[in-house]
Amino acid sequence: MRKYLSVIAVTLVVLAWSCQKDNGSEGGKTTPQAPTAITLSTESISAERAGGDFPVTVTAPERPSVSAKPDWVSVVDGTFNKETYKMTLTLKVAAYGAYGSREGEVTIKSGSLTKTLKISQKGREKAAVSLDASLTNAKASAQAQNVYAFLLEQNGQKILSGVQSGGTANNNERVNQIYQLTGKHPALAGYDYIFIQYSPTPASWSWVVNYADISAPKEQWENNGLVSFMWHWNVPNSETDWEKGKDGNFEGYNFYSDKTSFSIQNALTPGTWENAFILQDIEKVAGYLKLLQEEGIPVIWRPLHEAAGNYNLYGKTNNAWFWWGRGGAEACKQLWKLLRDKLEGEYGLNNLIWVWTLDATPGAESEWASWYPGNDLVDIVGVDIYANDTQAKSFQYQAAVDLSGGRKMVTVSECGNIPDPRKCFQDDEAWSWFLTWDLESYPLNTNDYWKQLMTSSQVLTRESMPSLK
Repeated sequence: MRKYLSVIAVTLVVLAWSCQKDNGSEGGKTTPQAPTAITLSTESISAERAGGDFPVTVTAPERPSVSAKPDWVSVVDGTFNKETYKMTLTLKVAAYGAYGSREGEVTIKSGSLTKTLKISQKGREKAAVSLDASLTNAKASAQAQNVYAFLLEQNGQKILSGVQSGGTANNNERVNQIYQLTGKHPALAGYDYIFIQYSPTPASWSWVVNYADISAPKEQWENNGLVSFMWHWNVPNSETDWEKGKDGNFEGYNFYSDKTSFSIQNALTPGTWENAFILQDIEKVAGYLKLLQEEGIPVIWRPLHEAAGNYNLYGKTNNAWFWWGRGGAEACKQLWKLLRDKLEGEYGLNNLIWVWTLDATPGAESEWASWYPGNDLVDIVGVDIYANDTQAKSFQYQAAVDLSGGRKMVTVSECGNIPDPRKCFQDDEAWSWFLTWDLESYPLNTNDYWKQLMTSSQVLTRESMPSLK
């Protein structure tokens, strides 16, 4: 009897194990059935401006893959578990420096099945505009204060016309060319201390440059126009080249990063020959600027322009175009502060309105602010714009506004083809002025376009300027 009972017991155990196996379990562990659809751990992702990594667990009958995605999203595959039918994908969202937001879809495929995941990302937020009511120099001259107050008054209402001088960069030839063409002079004339190392040239030279001759900016100011100076700051490649320069040989001088090894770090270090050189040059430029101050002429002053160049883009660690940017943001800001301390503090120049030039380079948005000297050291933010059209420039405009948190007026401090003021105002771009680099190189600045600009009710010419003396 016991033998039969034992056989019956074994039979029951076998039957029970067989039933469990038929029910999809083994050793008490349930094995999932293959899914008939794709499911995701999340069906949408919302990324911040900085981007980041977002893991998404996919359950699918076969190993899943991404068949479509935005170009600003990359994917890192995981390992597909054939028992659980799961795999974790990592979606890597790139940083987003533009304004507004962007949206896209990631399509995940498994065999003939597909599933879509929505993805969105916040962009830059526009700063509220609350412009500073006064200049950063508490001792600013009455004329400088008058110019700044006038620019504030016109902000968002009208834009000043401007042109950069050519040749020796201290003449009114282009100002007068525009008058001959349109019957109006530009409201702003731009000059440049680019040849300061030669000034004054020897009497025997046929080519003459002498920045002590301030007749051109004086004529502009006396006729109610505004005066702007910049400085393509040429430096010697070596101490030997500096010595040669003292004898009138400036072949070893340049301002481009790839044409001089002049060190900004050494220039900021007392006791070096580079430091002695820049202090001498600052004293020299101060002397010329003081001639303007003595005549009551305020100067829209734009040194160290385009310092950052192309930042760290295009495979280069520092893609600065000029030597004053090659040492990076901190060194450049130190040089800016040194210029202010020397020109204002030591040489008593209170006729300067300080303009910082932002390189609003797409792709380097996270670096823009690191180069900015600060709202306490800058009066106006400029952007140099060279484009093959005359459209409004909302990207550059908002970048310039945001740089100061909306506290500084912004301007097209240089341009090739001139952005159309009508289009700029339609897009709520309150540029203070435009200043085109020359009258020959930019095909969209036709004679008819110049006539349209200089007769526009939205554009200020010298003839429509009040006296700000």
